[in-house]
Amino acid sequence: MTPPDNPLHCSIGLIGYGEVGRILAEDLRAQGVTVAAYDIKLGGAAESELREHAARFGVELVSNHAALAAMSGLVISAVTASQAVAVAGSCAPGLKAGTWYLDFNSASPKAKTQAASLVTGAQGRFVEGAVMTSVPPYRIKVPLLLGGPEAGALEPLLNGLGFAAKLASDTLGVASATKMCRSIMIKGLESMVIESFTTARAYGVEDAVIASLVETFPGMEWEKLGAYFFQRVILHGRRRAEEVREVAQTVREVGLDPFSASGTAERQAQIADWADAGVFGAKSAAGFAKSGDWRIEADRILAAIKQGDPS
Repeated sequence: MTPPDNPLHCSIGLIGYGEVGRILAEDLRAQGVTVAAYDIKLGGAAESELREHAARFGVELVSNHAALAAMSGLVISAVTASQAVAVAGSCAPGLKAGTWYLDFNSASPKAKTQAASLVTGAQGRFVEGAVMTSVPPYRIKVPLLLGGPEAGALEPLLNGLGFAAKLASDTLGVASATKMCRSIMIKGLESMVIESFTTARAYGVEDAVIASLVETFPGMEWEKLGAYFFQRVILHGRRRAEEVREVAQTVREVGLDPFSASGTAERQAQIADWADAGVFGAKSAAGFAKSGDWRIEADRILAAIKQGDPS
Protein backbone atom coordinates (compact mmCIF):
# COMPACT_ATOMS: atom_id res chain seq x y z
CA MET A 1 0.00 0.00 0.00
CA THR A 2 1.01 3.65 -0.37
CA PRO A 3 3.19 4.92 2.49
CA PRO A 4 0.80 6.18 5.21
CA ASP A 5 2.37 9.64 5.52
CA ASN A 6 1.57 10.43 1.88
CA PRO A 7 -1.93 11.80 1.16
CA LEU A 8 -1.94 9.89 -2.13
CA HIS A 9 -3.56 7.09 -0.16
CA CYS A 10 -5.43 5.47 -3.04
CA SER A 11 -3.73 3.58 -5.83
CA ILE A 12 -1.70 5.41 -8.44
CA GLY A 13 -3.20 4.93 -11.87
CA LEU A 14 -1.00 4.87 -14.97
CA ILE A 15 -2.56 5.72 -18.31
CA GLY A 16 -0.11 4.25 -20.79
CA TYR A 17 1.82 1.10 -19.97
CA GLY A 18 4.66 1.53 -22.43
CA GLU A 19 8.30 2.13 -21.60
CA VAL A 20 7.69 5.11 -19.31
CA GLY A 21 4.64 3.63 -17.62
CA ARG A 22 6.40 0.37 -16.87
CA ILE A 23 9.45 2.09 -15.41
CA LEU A 24 7.25 4.18 -13.12
CA ALA A 25 5.27 1.08 -12.15
CA GLU A 26 8.41 -0.87 -11.28
CA ASP A 27 9.87 1.92 -9.15
CA LEU A 28 6.60 2.65 -7.35
CA ARG A 29 5.91 -1.02 -6.67
CA ALA A 30 9.43 -1.38 -5.25
CA GLN A 31 8.29 1.03 -2.53
CA GLY A 32 5.10 -0.90 -1.88
CA VAL A 33 2.87 1.65 -3.63
CA THR A 34 -0.37 0.27 -5.08
CA VAL A 35 -0.35 0.70 -8.87
CA ALA A 36 -3.00 0.10 -11.51
CA ALA A 37 -2.71 0.72 -15.24
CA TYR A 38 -4.62 0.96 -18.50
CA ASP A 39 -3.25 0.88 -22.03
CA ILE A 40 -5.10 0.94 -25.33
CA LYS A 41 -2.98 -2.03 -26.43
CA LEU A 42 -4.89 -4.27 -24.04
CA GLY A 43 -6.97 -6.51 -26.25
CA GLY A 44 -4.39 -6.31 -29.05
CA ALA A 45 -1.29 -8.21 -30.09
CA ALA A 46 0.76 -6.80 -27.20
CA GLU A 47 -1.69 -7.82 -24.47
CA SER A 48 0.21 -10.91 -23.32
CA GLU A 49 3.40 -8.87 -22.94
CA LEU A 50 1.58 -6.23 -20.88
CA ARG A 51 -0.05 -8.83 -18.66
CA GLU A 52 3.20 -10.67 -18.09
CA HIS A 53 4.90 -7.49 -16.91
CA ALA A 54 1.93 -6.50 -14.75
CA ALA A 55 1.80 -9.92 -13.10
CA ARG A 56 5.53 -9.87 -12.43
CA PHE A 57 5.41 -6.51 -10.64
CA GLY A 58 1.98 -6.72 -9.05
CA VAL A 59 0.26 -4.09 -11.18
CA GLU A 60 -3.50 -4.34 -11.67
CA LEU A 61 -4.64 -3.85 -15.27
CA VAL A 62 -8.08 -2.32 -15.70
CA SER A 63 -10.47 -2.16 -18.61
CA ASN A 64 -10.74 1.54 -19.46
CA HIS A 65 -9.67 5.09 -18.64
CA ALA A 66 -12.64 6.05 -16.49
CA ALA A 67 -12.42 2.88 -14.39
CA LEU A 68 -8.76 3.58 -13.69
CA ALA A 69 -9.48 7.19 -12.77
CA ALA A 70 -12.24 6.14 -10.39
CA MET A 71 -9.90 3.95 -8.33
CA SER A 72 -6.91 6.31 -8.24
CA GLY A 73 -5.75 9.07 -5.91
CA LEU A 74 -3.24 10.14 -8.56
CA VAL A 75 -3.60 9.55 -12.30
CA ILE A 76 -0.42 9.82 -14.38
CA SER A 77 -1.02 10.19 -18.11
CA ALA A 78 2.01 8.93 -20.06
CA VAL A 79 0.74 8.43 -23.61
CA THR A 80 1.71 9.67 -27.06
CA ALA A 81 1.54 13.44 -27.35
CA SER A 82 -1.35 13.45 -29.81
CA GLN A 83 -3.55 11.58 -27.34
CA ALA A 84 -2.99 13.82 -24.30
CA VAL A 85 -6.24 15.79 -24.61
CA ALA A 86 -8.37 12.81 -25.63
CA VAL A 87 -7.10 10.76 -22.68
CA ALA A 88 -7.90 13.56 -20.24
CA GLY A 89 -11.43 13.59 -21.63
CA SER A 90 -11.74 9.82 -21.30
CA CYS A 91 -10.56 9.93 -17.68
CA ALA A 92 -12.77 12.85 -16.66
CA PRO A 93 -16.02 10.88 -16.11
CA GLY A 94 -14.28 8.63 -13.58
CA LEU A 95 -12.43 11.30 -11.63
CA LYS A 96 -13.49 11.92 -8.05
CA ALA A 97 -13.38 15.45 -6.67
CA GLY A 98 -9.82 16.27 -5.66
CA THR A 99 -8.14 13.46 -7.60
CA TRP A 100 -4.70 14.48 -8.81
CA TYR A 101 -4.04 14.28 -12.55
CA LEU A 102 -0.41 14.55 -13.68
CA ASP A 103 -0.03 15.02 -17.42
CA PHE A 104 3.38 13.51 -18.17
CA ASN A 105 3.02 13.98 -21.93
CA SER A 106 5.21 15.94 -24.32
CA ALA A 107 2.38 18.17 -25.50
CA SER A 108 2.14 21.85 -26.40
CA PRO A 109 1.05 24.49 -23.88
CA LYS A 110 -2.27 24.76 -25.71
CA ALA A 111 -2.85 20.99 -25.46
CA LYS A 112 -2.00 21.06 -21.74
CA THR A 113 -4.51 23.88 -21.24
CA GLN A 114 -7.21 21.92 -23.08
CA ALA A 115 -6.49 18.79 -21.02
CA ALA A 116 -6.56 20.85 -17.82
CA SER A 117 -9.98 22.22 -18.68
CA LEU A 118 -11.38 18.70 -19.02
CA VAL A 119 -9.88 17.55 -15.73
CA THR A 120 -10.80 20.61 -13.69
CA GLY A 121 -14.29 20.50 -15.17
CA ALA A 122 -14.62 17.13 -13.44
CA GLN A 123 -13.23 18.65 -10.20
CA GLY A 124 -9.88 16.97 -10.63
CA ARG A 125 -6.59 18.68 -9.76
CA PHE A 126 -4.56 19.04 -12.96
CA VAL A 127 -0.77 19.45 -12.98
CA GLU A 128 1.34 19.58 -16.10
CA GLY A 129 4.59 17.65 -16.05
CA ALA A 130 7.49 18.26 -18.41
CA VAL A 131 10.02 15.42 -18.53
CA MET A 132 13.32 17.12 -19.28
CA THR A 133 15.45 14.22 -20.53
CA SER A 134 15.23 10.56 -21.47
CA VAL A 135 13.50 8.53 -18.74
CA PRO A 136 15.41 5.18 -18.76
CA PRO A 137 18.76 6.33 -17.33
CA TYR A 138 17.09 8.19 -14.45
CA ARG A 139 13.92 6.13 -14.08
CA ILE A 140 11.51 7.67 -11.55
CA LYS A 141 14.10 10.33 -10.72
CA VAL A 142 14.08 11.80 -14.22
CA PRO A 143 14.12 15.62 -13.97
CA LEU A 144 10.48 16.71 -14.01
CA LEU A 145 9.16 20.27 -14.21
CA LEU A 146 5.70 20.89 -12.79
CA GLY A 147 3.30 23.65 -13.76
CA GLY A 148 -0.15 24.99 -13.00
CA PRO A 149 -2.01 26.35 -9.98
CA GLU A 150 -1.97 22.95 -8.22
CA ALA A 151 1.67 22.13 -8.96
CA GLY A 152 3.15 23.50 -5.75
CA ALA A 153 0.92 21.27 -3.64
CA LEU A 154 1.73 18.14 -5.64
CA GLU A 155 5.51 18.65 -5.76
CA PRO A 156 6.31 17.39 -2.22
CA LEU A 157 3.91 14.47 -2.57
CA LEU A 158 5.62 13.30 -5.76
CA ASN A 159 9.08 13.74 -4.31
CA GLY A 160 7.96 11.72 -1.32
CA LEU A 161 7.30 8.88 -3.77
CA GLY A 162 10.80 9.12 -5.25
CA PHE A 163 10.23 11.54 -8.12
CA ALA A 164 12.63 14.40 -8.85
CA ALA A 165 9.96 17.03 -9.42
CA LYS A 166 10.56 20.78 -9.38
CA LEU A 167 8.03 23.57 -9.56
CA ALA A 168 8.48 25.57 -12.76
CA SER A 169 5.53 27.93 -12.45
CA ASP A 170 2.01 28.15 -11.10
CA THR A 171 1.03 29.36 -14.56
CA LEU A 172 -0.09 26.54 -16.81
CA GLY A 173 2.00 26.15 -19.98
CA VAL A 174 5.36 27.36 -18.69
CA ALA A 175 6.72 23.89 -17.94
CA SER A 176 5.54 22.45 -21.26
CA ALA A 177 6.92 25.44 -23.20
CA THR A 178 10.31 24.81 -21.58
CA LYS A 179 10.15 21.16 -22.64
CA MET A 180 8.99 21.97 -26.19
CA CYS A 181 11.72 24.54 -26.80
CA ARG A 182 14.35 22.14 -25.51
CA SER A 183 13.02 19.44 -27.83
CA ILE A 184 13.56 21.65 -30.88
CA MET A 185 17.25 21.25 -30.12
CA ILE A 186 17.46 17.71 -28.74
CA LYS A 187 15.17 15.92 -31.20
CA GLY A 188 16.55 18.10 -33.98
CA LEU A 189 20.09 17.06 -33.09
CA GLU A 190 19.07 13.40 -33.22
CA SER A 191 17.69 13.84 -36.72
CA MET A 192 20.64 15.92 -37.91
CA VAL A 193 23.13 13.34 -36.67
CA ILE A 194 21.26 10.54 -38.47
CA GLU A 195 21.09 12.60 -41.67
CA SER A 196 24.69 13.81 -41.48
CA PHE A 197 26.27 10.50 -40.48
CA THR A 198 24.28 8.41 -42.97
CA THR A 199 25.15 10.78 -45.82
CA ALA A 200 28.79 10.86 -44.73
CA ARG A 201 28.81 7.06 -44.66
CA ALA A 202 27.49 6.97 -48.24
CA TYR A 203 30.34 9.20 -49.40
CA GLY A 204 32.97 7.42 -47.28
CA VAL A 205 33.84 10.57 -45.32
CA GLU A 206 32.36 9.70 -41.92
CA ASP A 207 35.73 9.58 -40.13
CA ALA A 208 36.71 13.00 -41.46
CA VAL A 209 33.32 14.46 -40.53
CA ILE A 210 33.47 13.11 -36.99
CA ALA A 211 37.07 14.29 -36.58
CA SER A 212 35.98 17.79 -37.60
CA LEU A 213 33.04 17.73 -35.19
CA VAL A 214 35.31 16.60 -32.34
CA GLU A 215 37.68 19.46 -33.12
CA THR A 216 34.83 21.99 -33.17
CA PHE A 217 32.93 20.58 -30.17
CA PRO A 218 35.61 18.77 -28.13
CA GLY A 219 33.30 18.11 -25.20
CA MET A 220 30.90 15.95 -27.22
CA GLU A 221 31.55 12.24 -27.79
CA TRP A 222 30.22 12.03 -31.34
CA GLU A 223 30.73 8.29 -31.81
CA LYS A 224 28.75 7.51 -28.67
CA LEU A 225 26.14 10.11 -29.52
CA GLY A 226 25.75 8.61 -32.99
CA ALA A 227 25.11 5.14 -31.59
CA TYR A 228 22.71 6.47 -28.96
CA PHE A 229 20.75 8.73 -31.30
CA PHE A 230 20.32 6.07 -33.99
CA GLN A 231 19.04 3.53 -31.48
CA ARG A 232 16.70 5.88 -29.65
CA VAL A 233 15.07 7.00 -32.88
CA ILE A 234 14.87 3.43 -34.25
CA LEU A 235 13.16 2.31 -31.04
CA HIS A 236 11.02 5.38 -30.37
CA GLY A 237 10.79 7.34 -33.62
CA ARG A 238 7.01 7.12 -33.76
CA ARG A 239 6.57 8.61 -30.31
CA ARG A 240 9.28 11.19 -30.97
CA ALA A 241 7.66 12.24 -34.26
CA GLU A 242 4.38 12.88 -32.45
CA GLU A 243 6.17 14.90 -29.79
CA VAL A 244 7.95 17.04 -32.38
CA ARG A 245 4.66 17.69 -34.15
CA GLU A 246 3.54 19.16 -30.81
CA VAL A 247 6.79 21.12 -30.78
CA ALA A 248 5.98 22.47 -34.23
CA GLN A 249 2.53 23.49 -33.02
CA THR A 250 4.13 25.27 -30.07
CA VAL A 251 6.28 27.25 -32.52
CA ARG A 252 3.25 28.09 -34.69
CA GLU A 253 1.40 29.41 -31.65
CA VAL A 254 3.94 32.26 -31.34
CA GLY A 255 3.70 33.08 -35.07
CA LEU A 256 6.87 31.40 -36.37
CA ASP A 257 6.98 28.84 -39.16
CA PRO A 258 8.39 25.64 -37.60
CA PHE A 259 10.80 24.78 -40.42
CA SER A 260 13.27 22.89 -38.22
CA ALA A 261 10.71 21.13 -36.04
CA SER A 262 8.61 20.03 -39.00
CA GLY A 263 11.62 18.54 -40.75
CA THR A 264 12.67 16.78 -37.57
CA ALA A 265 9.20 15.24 -37.20
CA GLU A 266 9.34 13.95 -40.79
CA ARG A 267 12.77 12.36 -40.27
CA GLN A 268 11.74 10.73 -36.99
CA ALA A 269 8.58 9.37 -38.61
CA GLN A 270 10.56 8.07 -41.60
CA ILE A 271 12.92 6.12 -39.32
CA ALA A 272 9.87 4.72 -37.51
CA ASP A 273 8.39 3.62 -40.86
CA TRP A 274 11.64 1.90 -41.79
CA ALA A 275 11.78 0.21 -38.40
CA ASP A 276 8.24 -1.09 -38.85
CA ALA A 277 9.22 -2.36 -42.31
CA GLY A 278 12.08 -4.40 -40.82
CA VAL A 279 15.00 -2.35 -42.12
CA PHE A 280 16.73 -2.55 -38.74
CA GLY A 281 15.98 -6.18 -38.01
CA ALA A 282 13.09 -8.13 -36.58
CA LYS A 283 11.15 -6.59 -33.73
CA SER A 284 10.90 -8.48 -30.46
CA ALA A 285 9.39 -7.86 -27.06
CA ALA A 286 12.60 -6.07 -26.09
CA GLY A 287 12.52 -3.88 -29.20
CA PHE A 288 14.73 -3.95 -32.27
CA ALA A 289 18.11 -5.61 -32.13
CA LYS A 290 20.74 -3.08 -31.06
CA SER A 291 23.95 -3.17 -33.04
CA GLY A 292 25.73 -0.69 -30.79
CA ASP A 293 27.33 0.77 -33.92
CA TRP A 294 25.66 3.60 -35.81
CA ARG A 295 27.54 2.57 -38.98
CA ILE A 296 25.61 -0.69 -39.16
CA GLU A 297 22.31 1.18 -38.90
CA ALA A 298 23.42 3.76 -41.49
CA ASP A 299 24.37 0.94 -43.87
CA ARG A 300 20.94 -0.59 -43.38
CA ILE A 301 19.32 2.72 -44.28
CA LEU A 302 21.48 3.09 -47.38
CA ALA A 303 20.75 -0.49 -48.45
CA ALA A 304 17.02 0.11 -48.04
CA ILE A 305 17.23 3.29 -50.12
CA LYS A 306 19.14 1.45 -52.84
CA GLN A 307 16.48 -1.27 -52.95
CA GLY A 308 13.67 1.23 -52.94
CA ASP A 309 12.12 2.91 -49.88
CA PRO A 310 10.30 0.07 -48.04
CA SER A 311 8.10 2.37 -46.01
